[in-house]
Amino acid sequence: MPWWADVIDIVGLIALLVLACFVYLFARRFLLSRAGGTFECSLRMRRKSGGAAGSLRGWTLGLGRYSGEDLQWFRMFSFSPRPRRVFNRSLEVVTRRSPHRAESFSLYAGHVVVSVRLEDGQTVEMAMSQQALTGFLAWTEAAPPGHDRLLS
Repeated sequence: MPWWADVIDIVGLIALLVLACFVYLFARRFLLSRAGGTFECSLRMRRKSGGAAGSLRGWTLGLGRYSGEDLQWFRMFSFSPRPRRVFNRSLEVVTRRSPHRAESFSLYAGHVVVSVRLEDGQTVEMAMSQQALTGFLAWTEAAPPGHDRLLS
């Protein structure tokens, strides 16, 4: 058997592996979305250390999914079936704005950026469509019966 036949076998195996990865990513997104309550949601966190104190990291594309009292956030291009971050409903939406000129290249078209303060005081920015923002605001303001919640 000629040497190039081994090379073709190796290239074919690599192509099959890459194809399997793409199929898994699409299947993962389908499985996350099939239960409903999901929306495209990009996330940007504040740096904990290194760089300028309190500076923001870059945007990470992802999916948000409501699960009871929590908002689960999944990275768009990840193999993990578990959420990367989980946000409790007791967060506070601080500001809403349109993406800055440079940010618009990192985000989906038509998304709105909201700054959110978590229970521990950490600030997170989320970018989502206007329709998803309406649902997000309704979810944050809603509380189960018997729970007092002050709205600002």
